[in-house]
Amino acid sequence: GWCPLSPVGAQTTQLLVEPPWMPAVLWDRVTLTCQGLGTAGATTWYKDGQRWWQEGLNHFLVTESGTYMCDRPGRGLSPPMTVLNDWLVLQVPVLTMLEGDTALLGHGG
Repeated sequence: GWCPLSPVGAQTTQLLVEPPWMPAVLWDRVTLTCQGLGTAGATTWYKDGQRWWQEGLNHFLVTESGTYMCDRPGRGLSPPMTVLNDWLVLQVPVLTMLEGDTALLGHGG
């Protein structure tokens, strides 16, 4: 049978968070990056379910707590990423959220 070059799952829009800790908190100086096929300049951002002003940027430094999503034309919305404004959170590396994966932990400076 014919097999496409890239799996369908690889074409979906993803939100990358830096530093890669969950949950994301404002005082970590969190940067969100929209990753997916299509033109980076065509990225539309949503905050708390509302279309947001950061349109056209591929990534940005989060300055307000809330739930963020990004959208690429024809690729759909990314899964939501919540950024908290909270000092007392237990953070775990994002990699450990994927069960069965091996996580290599580095120490951030």
